[in-house]
Amino acid sequence: MENVLFLAHTEPDGTLPKVALETLTAATEVAAALQAQLTIALIGGDVHTAANAVGAAGVLAVSGAEFAQPRYASDAAAAEALCRAANASIVIAPATSRLARVLPGVAHRLNGRVDTHITGLTVTDGAPVASRWFYRQRIEGSLQRTQRPWILLVESGCRPAWQGQAGSANLEKVEVALPQLRSKVTGIRAPKSDEQTIRPDAKLLFVAGAGWCKKQADGQVHATEAEQIILGFLRGSKASLGGSKSLVEQGGENQPTLRFMTHLNQVGQTGSTPRHPKGLSTCCHGEEPHVVGWRFITERRAVNLDPNCGWARGKADVLYVADAFAVMTKVNAMLAAKGAAAGD
Repeated sequence: MENVLFLAHTEPDGTLPKVALETLTAATEVAAALQAQLTIALIGGDVHTAANAVGAAGVLAVSGAEFAQPRYASDAAAAEALCRAANASIVIAPATSRLARVLPGVAHRLNGRVDTHITGLTVTDGAPVASRWFYRQRIEGSLQRTQRPWILLVESGCRPAWQGQAGSANLEKVEVALPQLRSKVTGIRAPKSDEQTIRPDAKLLFVAGAGWCKKQADGQVHATEAEQIILGFLRGSKASLGGSKSLVEQGGENQPTLRFMTHLNQVGQTGSTPRHPKGLSTCCHGEEPHVVGWRFITERRAVNLDPNCGWARGKADVLYVADAFAVMTKVNAMLAAKGAAAGD
């Protein structure tokens, strides 16, 4: 008989991140299919709000000032204590940076196994089956393990967010014997929200290709103008920014590039695999980055002067054969007018 544990941490405001709610959906489905008990465990400074939001009757909790901020020593000790308290054989957790950093070590402490980047969870013949992508998202593999506990880190965008009625949870505090803490969180330095370009929860992913930094119709490169147009669109639409491999690597080749574009923005090939509801590709060429990186985008549109490029031919739901500079300038004007009208 399996014991399924849903393990998550709270955000600074005490709520659960969206990926945690998506993972809770997966954990609920797996527990129901296995006819197993589902236990919810939370880590954070104050977990009452998150516990009440999921409406569970009982929630295992490790809370307090020591667990408000990410720290390997405290998070690993808390996760280990929760897994032992629940006697968990299957641990399902969201693949946040905080948990992805510590749960492999926790699996070792528990003499268990861990698998990361999980994109699917099913039950076959009474046994849980996890699936994930390999070889740059070209091959999907299915995994089964007999070793317990089995810890699974689930990627975002793979399940709808859990939606249930809130309730009044009964918290069961789990005591943790903390080791000597050698690191201390003194504060967080983050860019202003309007300077942020990576927004995992955005409804739209805007992908810029190398064409933005190539010579335009007048024979000149307009990289500075491209930066202003793209940043203006990101501010007006609150979209997330992605970059093609060719554009991201131009900076290391002493070619004109977008100063705010880094390898963290790269999608496809060796970059991330985004799962935003909508995607808009501009000035991109070639088939590879988008077949690999955009397969989970629900609605895909592209702006390209070449209707025969590898991306435009059959890869986009809607293709605008036009100049991206002109199109996005017009879009920015429309967004500005919409914002002004809303302000009035």
